[in-house]
This record gives sequence, C-alpha cells and structure tokens, in this order.
Amino acid sequence: MKLTIERATLLKSLGHVQSVVERRNTIPILSNLKLDARDGKLSLNATDLDLDIIDSVAADIATPGATTAPAHTLYDIVRKLPEGAQVELDADGEGHLILSSGRSRFALTCLPTDDFPVLSGGDLAYEFTLTVAEVQALIDKTRFAISTEETRYYLNGIYIHAAERNGAKVLRAVATDGHRLASVEIPLPDGASGMPGVIVPRKTVAELRKLVDETTADIAVGLSETKIRFSFDDTVLTSKLIDGTFPDYQRVIPEGNDKKLDVETRGFAAAIDRVSAISSEKSRAVKLSIASGTMTLSASSAEEGSATEEIEVVYQGDALEVGFNAGYLLDIVRQIEGPSARMLMADAASPTIFCEVDDPAALYVLMPMRV
Repeated sequence: MKLTIERATLLKSLGHVQSVVERRNTIPILSNLKLDARDGKLSLNATDLDLDIIDSVAADIATPGATTAPAHTLYDIVRKLPEGAQVELDADGEGHLILSSGRSRFALTCLPTDDFPVLSGGDLAYEFTLTVAEVQALIDKTRFAISTEETRYYLNGIYIHAAERNGAKVLRAVATDGHRLASVEIPLPDGASGMPGVIVPRKTVAELRKLVDETTADIAVGLSETKIRFSFDDTVLTSKLIDGTFPDYQRVIPEGNDKKLDVETRGFAAAIDRVSAISSEKSRAVKLSIASGTMTLSASSAEEGSATEEIEVVYQGDALEVGFNAGYLLDIVRQIEGPSARMLMADAASPTIFCEVDDPAALYVLMPMRV
C-alpha cells in the first residue's frame, strides 16, 4: 500500500475514528486502525468490538492495499505536522507503515490485517432516515439522564422505540438514571414502523453526536434487535445494542399532578444556578417555596451560609414547598428551549413533570429531595 494525502484531510478522518479506540487494550489489534487504500479512497476503520466506525477520504493511491497502524500514535503524528503538508503512507510489507512528510519520517509497527475484527456486516431489517436536527434533538434532550451506574447496565444508554401519542405514531427516545427521566419524540419516519425497542449505548451516543455536527446530510439508520448502523457522507458507524430490557418508564410518569406552574425559562435557570452556588457539595439541594404568583428558591450550607432568590411565576393553588437536586433541576430546565417552562406537581414527595408550555414533544420527570 502506498498513497499520498493532504494533512488536513487525513487529520479530520483520523479525528472521527481514533476516539473509538480505547486507550488501554488487552487485545493488541484493538489499539490499531485498519487502513484500506483502493479506488482513489483511503478507508480508516476502528473498533472496540462493541462499536465500529469506517470513514473514507479521497487520496492519491499509488499502490492499493491494506495495513493497520497504532491509532492514537498516528493521530498525534499527523496532528503535529505543519498545516498544508502532504503526507505519504507506505506499507513496506515488512511489518511497518512508513509515514513521510517533508523532512519527517516515521516507521510505525503494524499488525496483520487478518487479525482486525469485522463488526459492520450483518442484515439490518429496519431502515429509515433522520435529519441532522432530529438526531441532535433525540440525543441532546435525553443523554444527560443516561445512568452511569454500570450495575444497571440496561440504563446505560438511550431507549429508542416506536410509540403512539394522541393517535399519532412517533419515534421516542427515553433515558433515565432512576432520579430523573427524559423523553423526547419526533414523527415516526417511514420504515420505522414495527421496529423493536432498542437501547443505544452511551459511548455510541457520544460518538454519533460529535459526528453529526460536521454534516448537513440526512442520516440513514439501519437496525436489528442486536445492532444499529448510522450512515452519512463517507462515514458508517455500527454499534452493538445493549442486551437488556428497558424498564416500563410510563409507570414513572405521574398522571395526577394537578398543580400547574409556568415560569420564564431563562430566568428560572439563572436563579437555580445562582442559588445552588451556596448549596452543600454533598446534597446539592435547592428548595422551591411556591405561592400564588411567586417562587422563592433557597439553599443553605453549614460551611457556606445561605441564599434565597424570588422570581415571578404563573401559579394558582395551595402553597407548596419541594426540594430538588440543583444539578438535576438545572440539567432539565436548560433543555427547555421555549420561553416558558411548565411544572406539574402533586406534593412535596411525588415526582414533578417538566415540559415546554407550547411543545408537548419533550417531557422530563424529576424525583424530589427532602430539604
């Protein structure tokens, strides 16, 4: 294999794939990228056995072929080359990839391409298309609620499934960590009807979110009960799904919350942020004291002191005091893009529903705290 490629082109592609490679690997080949040069293109392939990415870029191919090279080392070298440099890659057939650029020359140790695992194949029965904005919304409005508790592995991702609301078919994404729940939906795309509910792993979600920022193309989605694949531009991201059963999240969403409060979104978020500066590091608790027309936010800490702030709200009902983890509360309020946020409450001990006043597509549930 021998080729020449512009440094910026190679660096962008390496940036897409190298982050999939784990820094520590017990299997040596998983520390490497597979490079495959043919038909005017260089394909870079990385995998951790659960997630696989292939990214293709144009290159001047002198001799077609394939090899592997250490992912992070190759990325670091290309990153440190001067802008505008031409990079020559030459697999010498003796276990080395020679990288030449200007007066620089590197010989990287290669491993056999036959050892590189293949994850991207297989039949995916359901295929549909999402826009970049739809993918961003499904991820951004839910991923903050993904659990990081490894023992509850079935919560370590976003649950995507076909659902129905008010007679309309929707594609819904849900995440929860047991303290909070986030749910967002979009109209069900053609081809997604009858799809199984799948749990997309946290790492896959993070990699996909980074990649879609660099494209305006629609994203083709293919999935089965065990794999999901996202294809756009010259990139194909394939992932195993979490093999587990997502809990019946509908049971967590309360139906009898009859106390309705509307508040200006940005002002509410800013007030939470200010008051929480004084809350204790351990509990991060903030108390909301709600009466007709006003909400008083308060926090206290034995070491730091106390803080209160009053904001105007639209609320008619009995006075209510409820406490929340300030970080969780702020995460939710920051997801609400409209000018007004709505809280639906029952009492100080029951879960509270948060949503946009004018947009029912996104809904959040937060468990209260004792304060």
